[in-house]
Order: sequence, then C-alpha cells, then structure tokens
Amino acid sequence: QVQLVESGGGLVQAGGSLRLSCAASGRTFSSYAMGWFRQAPGKEREFVAAITWNGGNTYYADSVKGRFTISRDNAKNTVYLQMNSLKPEDTAVYYCAGALSFKLRVASGEYDYWGQGTQVTVSS
Repeated sequence: QVQLVESGGGLVQAGGSLRLSCAASGRTFSSYAMGWFRQAPGKEREFVAAITWNGGNTYYADSVKGRFTISRDNAKNTVYLQMNSLKPEDTAVYYCAGALSFKLRVASGEYDYWGQGTQVTVSS
C-alpha cells in the first residue's frame, strides 16, 4: 500500500512558478512509476507528466512541454512537478499518482494509487 500526499499548490500570477511535491509512504516507492494529472472545473482529469521508477525517462503532455519538469528523489520518497511560465489555463486541482510499473504510464486507469490533490490557481 502506498499513500500519496501532495503539497505546494496555491495562487500565482500568470508567468509565475510553483513547485508541487508529492510525498509517498511505504518502502517500495522506487518501484513505482509516478505521474501528475490535473482536473479543471467541469473538465475531465487529464495527464500532465510521468516519470519512470529511476527518473531515467519522462513524458509530458503537449500543453505543458517546455514549461513543466517532473523529477523524483527516491531517497526522500518524493516526486516533484516544477511549473514555470504558468498560464490561467493551468488552473486545476493537481493529483500525483503511482503505478507499480517500471515503464512510463500515461493513462489514468494504469495508476494504482492517488493523492488527494492540491489546488493551483493562476490569475491573469
């Protein structure tokens, strides 16, 4: 069992930056591929970024490519999402998720564990 707790959300002006963190419990964190998803009001949850168990591979949605960076520190059981050049359309609840897999996972249905989410609001 893995529990995920996100932090770092908040209110920021367009063009600003935020760094989200997701702390995981359990001793098998390094066995999990990790991902970030987001859900805006009235919209479906969408994929943002993913990273393999060792950080060797990453993948991003086109909408955030070049602005967001996913990383992880297995010694700290934590995955991060650095968000730069934020836009109002990035406003959403951001969720981290874990998949017991050594491969990248993009589809939400492929993830086994989810955090409770953290709100990110970007003002124009």
